[in-house]
Amino acid sequence: MIELQTGLDFLSLIRGVLGIVVVLGAAYLMSYDRKRIDWKLVAGGLFLQLIFALAVLYIPFVGILLEWMGKAFIKLMDFTQNGVTFLLGPLASKSDGFIFLLHSLPVVIFFSAIVSLFYYWGIIQRVVNVFSWILRRFMHISGTEGLVVSGNVFMGMTESPVLIKNYLPTMNRSEIFLVMVSGMGTIAGTVMGTYIGLLSDGDPIAKLLFAKHLLSASLMAAPGSIVLAKIVSPQTEKISQQKVEILKMKQHANVLDAIASGTSVGIRLMVNIAAMLLVFIAMVALANYLLEGIIGRYTGLNEWIMDITDGRSQGLTFQLILGVILAPFMWLIGVPWQDAMLVGSLLGQKSILNEFVAYFQLQEWKEAGLFIYQKSIIMSTYILCGFANISSIGILIGGMGVLAPEKREMVTRLGVPSMIVGALVSVLSATIIGMIFSL
Repeated sequence: MIELQTGLDFLSLIRGVLGIVVVLGAAYLMSYDRKRIDWKLVAGGLFLQLIFALAVLYIPFVGILLEWMGKAFIKLMDFTQNGVTFLLGPLASKSDGFIFLLHSLPVVIFFSAIVSLFYYWGIIQRVVNVFSWILRRFMHISGTEGLVVSGNVFMGMTESPVLIKNYLPTMNRSEIFLVMVSGMGTIAGTVMGTYIGLLSDGDPIAKLLFAKHLLSASLMAAPGSIVLAKIVSPQTEKISQQKVEILKMKQHANVLDAIASGTSVGIRLMVNIAAMLLVFIAMVALANYLLEGIIGRYTGLNEWIMDITDGRSQGLTFQLILGVILAPFMWLIGVPWQDAMLVGSLLGQKSILNEFVAYFQLQEWKEAGLFIYQKSIIMSTYILCGFANISSIGILIGGMGVLAPEKREMVTRLGVPSMIVGALVSVLSATIIGMIFSL
């Protein structure tokens, strides 16, 4: 069980403010038109994020609501396990340890079917409309932007733009960029259960804790995406006030058709995730063999690194190099210095490889007791909660290129900046949540 002290102590507050300034400063340096930045919008988005973070901890009904939602996710995961047990029998038991392929990945299939069913019933559309109205009300964005940002909280970065596909051809650069950043900076509800299962390692108390924080991270990413996207690519055209309707992604014949369609999508997603994990983890092992097994071994670097890290690092590894590069940035956003290298390495792995590999590494390091502060684990959970990685650029360009071929050149140019800003969205959420946790 992870226990944290909450409270706005002076040091955490100052470090948090410094972190927000650093993240906003990075976005400001990337801006296409710094004179046109709407600082009222920026202030409104930061206010929404901060209020939500404080509400989770200090307003009982908000915390209770998130806990109920977390318990709902966990219960759905338990239902999935019933299906796995039927298929695999004794192999599905966790008595011999947690197996990611058997105990976590199947959740993707069931959650995909549930999302498809809820969409068929119109539940997701209603929730997205409400959330979109809140964002438009407080942050002065267009209806199309509000819908796609809200949709990304529940759906994937290629599915959400389908909600507004008829409007994409007429959207300007600022609006297209926000669509891309919100896709990179959030996660899909279909994979959230997988993250919960991976991080909790079967512990029911940890399940509820990580479910609560992953839900919080996903919700905080919506206003965060708007803030950073509008700093980098400010709105220079008049905001459209036209009424926007959610477009149907696919008309299913009935409930069974919706479930079957969602299941098929979930199978493809599960196979894709498993294949990516297999390949990327194997590639990291290959890189570490070259770095640690050959270069570090024959140059004596391994022993030197073990000495200066007090044995926390085994030698010259891919993870260590990423950690050293990003450790100063992690300290600036409020991560305790003793854990800054670990958290920096996780951010690097997420950006270069993907968030699944990074969450898997987080779980391994958490179980090995490498983190000094539990605050670092929680901040890492927020930092990794997004799709911002190199491979996602290709996925996003391919998906939006099909939906709006006339915008393909623009989408291609904005690919790398959207990934960087998407990563900053998760970092911003982690910074704000870190302000209210003491060491």
